[in-house]
Amino acid sequence: MQYRFHALTDPGRLRPNNEDAVLFDVSVGLAVLADGMGGYNAGEVASGIVCSYLQEHFAAWLATAGANASTRQVRRAMRQNVNAANQTIMAVAEQQPECQGMGTTLVLGVFQPDRVIIGSIGDSRCYRFRGGVLQQLSHDHSVLQEQLDAGVVTPEMARHAPNRNLVTRALGFPVSGELDTFEHQAESGDIYLFCSDGLSDMLDDHEISALIRDALSIETAASSLVAAANSAGGRDNVSVLLVSSTGEPVRRSHPLFRWRRG
Repeated sequence: MQYRFHALTDPGRLRPNNEDAVLFDVSVGLAVLADGMGGYNAGEVASGIVCSYLQEHFAAWLATAGANASTRQVRRAMRQNVNAANQTIMAVAEQQPECQGMGTTLVLGVFQPDRVIIGSIGDSRCYRFRGGVLQQLSHDHSVLQEQLDAGVVTPEMARHAPNRNLVTRALGFPVSGELDTFEHQAESGDIYLFCSDGLSDMLDDHEISALIRDALSIETAASSLVAAANSAGGRDNVSVLLVSSTGEPVRRSHPLFRWRRG
């Protein structure tokens, strides 16, 4: 199985700066997207820290051990590196008063010959487009998602809920940094979409699916998704990272993109 990666990030129509950060490393099949939060420019500090840490440490582990590691080992290494990045974020916040209270959501993936391992915390999302059907693979850690799960609000009500951006888990805090991890089998023709809530708040799943389906490539899909989010209001920074798969899964036998801001 071979993978192609493409990322695009944009500040949106209303925000003066971009607190999202993205990276991918083709050589180890790593994709990361973080959506920072906090006063002043602290959100972009938090998202930048987690991307830098994972690029330096988790990518290095994948390069040396990842190809032959079991799913359990990859998931454990993913959690360990995310926890260490969380400690770094909290240490910086303690040392720099202007960064106090900063945090970030996170969604990341490890793309291997026969499988994809996803990790998420907060409300940044991972979708998979397979056979013309878009499926959300991650589960939002948010007040709104808890209300949806409990049946307190309907999906239609959720589209206009005032509390849709209140997350229940995020990096930057000692007791709310637990990472969910999932494994999925790889199939040729899949397209994975990682996105910040600047996309998912502006477009519903049907609109996202149609834009991916009609795109000629993941590059044009990324541009179409960001443009549509901005056309719908662009109330937040919007970032997308798309990964497409081709070929046949290799059953267990195995240019770097630096995070950037628009």
